[in-house]
Amino acid sequence: MSVSPRILVVEDDDALGTLLRYNLEREGYSVAVATDGEEALMQSEETLPDLVVLDWMLPKVSGIEVCRRLRQRPQSRNVPIIMLTARGEESDRIRGLDTGADDYVVKPFAVTELAARIRAVLRRLRPGLAEDVVVRGALALDRSAHRVSRDGVEVHLGPTEFRLLDFFMQNPGRVFSREQLLDAVWGSDVYVEARTVDVHIGRLRKALSKGAPGFDPIRTVRSAGYALEVDRRKAEAD
Repeated sequence: MSVSPRILVVEDDDALGTLLRYNLEREGYSVAVATDGEEALMQSEETLPDLVVLDWMLPKVSGIEVCRRLRQRPQSRNVPIIMLTARGEESDRIRGLDTGADDYVVKPFAVTELAARIRAVLRRLRPGLAEDVVVRGALALDRSAHRVSRDGVEVHLGPTEFRLLDFFMQNPGRVFSREQLLDAVWGSDVYVEARTVDVHIGRLRKALSKGAPGFDPIRTVRSAGYALEVDRRKAEAD
C-alpha cells in the first residue's frame, strides 16, 4: 500500500492500547490512540481515520455515544467502526450494531482475529485500503484466497497452520513463546495445552519444507520459543 490506512484505537486501558498499537503497526497501519470518548471525537474531527476500533466502556463519553455521534457527522458517517468490548450479551451486540458499528468483537480476543476482522471490514467498506497479500522473503500469503506459496510453489496448510504462519509473517524475526502464540492464534479464552503449539509448528515446518529441503524458516530458540526467519543465509547459519 502506498499510503497506510489510519486506524484510531479508542481504549482506556493503557496496556491494551499499547498492545493494539504495536500489533496494528506491525500489520502496516498508521495508528492513533485515544483514551476516552471525548478525545476520540476530537481526534476524528481533526484527522479523519480510515477505521475506528472502539471500546464501549470509556471515560467522559461512552463508546456507544461516540459511535452514534460519528454516524451523525457527515464527514465520518461512512467510517468503518469495530466495537471492541467486554460486553458480550446478545442485547449489547444488537445495540452496538444498531447504533452503527460495522463489527463487534468481545474481549478477551485473539489479536489475529481482530486483525482479520479489520481486513474484512476494510475489504467490504474500503476495498482500496485492504492488503490481502503479505510477502516475506520467498514466502507469500494471500489472505483473501487463503493460499500460501514458497518460491512460487503453492504450499497446502490447514487452518491453524495458516493462522500461525500469518502471525509469524506479521512479525518476522521476532521470537514468540508457546504461551504468546496460544494467545495470539488460538485466543486467551480458549484452553489449549502449550505442547499443542509444537504439534502445529511441526506440521507447518513439514509443509513449508516440501519445496525447499534443508532450509527451515521456522527457527527454534531454546527455552524461548519460535520465530520466522526469512533470511535463508541467517537461518542456515543458525
